[in-house]
Amino acid sequence: MLSEGGQPTQNGQGRGRSYNLEASEPEGELDRRVTANSAENPNSRRGRKREPELRKAGSGPNRKWVKVMSQYAELYVGIDVAKRSLEVALSSGESWTVSNEAAAIRKLVAELVRRKPALVVMEASGGYEREVWLALLTAAILTARVNPRDTHHFAQANRQLAKTDRLDARGLTLFAAQVRPRPDVAPSAAAERLQELVGRRQQLVGMLTAERNREQQAITAANRRGIRGVIRFLERQCEAIERAIAEHLSKHAEYREVDQILQSAKGVGLVVSATVIARMPEVGTVSGGQFAALVGLAPYDRKSGDWDGRSHIFGGRADVRCALYMATLSAVRCDPALRAFYRRLLDRGKEKKVALTACMRKLAVMLNAMVKNRTPWRPLCPTAV
Repeated sequence: MLSEGGQPTQNGQGRGRSYNLEASEPEGELDRRVTANSAENPNSRRGRKREPELRKAGSGPNRKWVKVMSQYAELYVGIDVAKRSLEVALSSGESWTVSNEAAAIRKLVAELVRRKPALVVMEASGGYEREVWLALLTAAILTARVNPRDTHHFAQANRQLAKTDRLDARGLTLFAAQVRPRPDVAPSAAAERLQELVGRRQQLVGMLTAERNREQQAITAANRRGIRGVIRFLERQCEAIERAIAEHLSKHAEYREVDQILQSAKGVGLVVSATVIARMPEVGTVSGGQFAALVGLAPYDRKSGDWDGRSHIFGGRADVRCALYMATLSAVRCDPALRAFYRRLLDRGKEKKVALTACMRKLAVMLNAMVKNRTPWRPLCPTAV
């Protein structure tokens, strides 16, 4: 927090940290350990400097001083999403709160259409952001829904340790202005429906697994009968959802061809194909390495100086990775190329899970190439003896 003279002050909690929206150099935290000449001491953290270009925000005794990001010619917007509210912050320094409901979202979109922002950024928030995200995209406002991990590390790099909705929204505004993530493309109605069907099937499978586990632990016969009734109901629901997925894929031409190409590969059936199409719209449009990284199958090196750690896969889309794992278990038995590759890795002393992960990556790269080239799976040509 800053006083009217631009000098840093402490807030009510005894902390003097603020989100510096114009910082061009790293700044240290303002606490009792910082000395008066810390900026001149090369062995200490850089002290906080006087910050110009301030204006008042809010009214009453609790009004604060907010820095205006005047160096940005374009307007950037950050929206922090909660279940019931949206905190909106603009790079001009303005901020306000609206309800996370349809009527308030329509007014917010109309206001942003009038202001013509260069980019709006919000975090993926478990689905609570979906309505405002779709409304902004429908209004042709450039909008990016970003990974919360990225914005978290960005805030840490800017020494933003406090966390409130307003601070988060201002941090998203700064993230939009400096990082400028790629804007999203509005999904089609067919894509939204397919994602909903695939997601619902995953929910049913999770419930089925839980009920089957409970059946194993049931003590009385009456309890087991009740659980079996629930299991039969969930199995019927799964079958109905799978029929709806197959019908949806066959009804839309843009999905029908991709589905046929994917299912031509050994180990890939309806569920794996639908999961890839619904959750990986990038399939066939990126390189094999990029596709593997998006799925979470790219090994990342861990080396520093003389230390040489083991490479690990990291991140990616877990539901697609799980589907490809089940497909790979079948493919290493049925696909001659993957079976030979798997056995070579085992012969070289690789652990089975490591070898399976390598086969998963190979299968993912192969599926991406098949869709990109519009060619179905073909068996290996027989070699001459």
